Amino acid sequence: MLKHHRLIETNIVLLGALTLITIAIGGIVEIVPLFTIETTIERVEGVRPYTPLELAGRSIYIREGCYNCHSQQIRPFRDEVERYGHYSLAAESMYDFPFQWGSKRTGPDLARVGGKYSGDWHVQHLIEPRGLVPETIMPAYAFMAHRPLEYRDIALHLRANRRLGVPYTDDMITHAATDLVAQADPRKDSADLLRRYPKTVVAKYHGDPDTVTELDALVAYLQMLGTLVDVSAYRAKDLQQ
Repeated sequence: MLKHHRLIETNIVLLGALTLITIAIGGIVEIVPLFTIETTIERVEGVRPYTPLELAGRSIYIREGCYNCHSQQIRPFRDEVERYGHYSLAAESMYDFPFQWGSKRTGPDLARVGGKYSGDWHVQHLIEPRGLVPETIMPAYAFMAHRPLEYRDIALHLRANRRLGVPYTDDMITHAATDLVAQADPRKDSADLLRRYPKTVVAKYHGDPDTVTELDALVAYLQMLGTLVDVSAYRAKDLQQ
């Protein structure tokens, strides 16, 4: 046996060839089983694509670099579950391109912030963070309350996400702008919006009721996070493929 080891270790060509074969076998063992299943993400009832307004709010969240201070991934550890709620499920971020899991928590995790505070609280917190949390170092975003949301290309945004695998239908794309305005205006008929996007919160959060602002979009996104899935109905063994 030692003789064979010496032969391999002193022959660079033979060593390289055997190393390559070993890596190839390991790769095949890891990859081939994935072709036998439809998806590696567990199926969870309630998950849906973002509404146009939520998607616009998510773009603002990314634009302002909120992910640098906030994560959106609750790990299955007791201290995190007790503080933030049920641990995150992979399916909850299956339509995130890119995902917002994050790796740093200067501020709290936001994976289940939806519904935890009122819309008015979010508005005041974004306009003047230290008015509600004196010790925070979060910057103020008061300008969003007066900046109209630019959504002329929202249908193209949905179409681009569909190419990445998000199941936006032609109907959703066609009515993207209408749905965006309907979600930010409780005076409008939201029946079609709710049919296309169940569990949507329809609300005008701040400012002129006839103008959709960036603040409306960002709060709509925050108020949706973690609200689509009834996590109490799932246990770890239920999420196995």
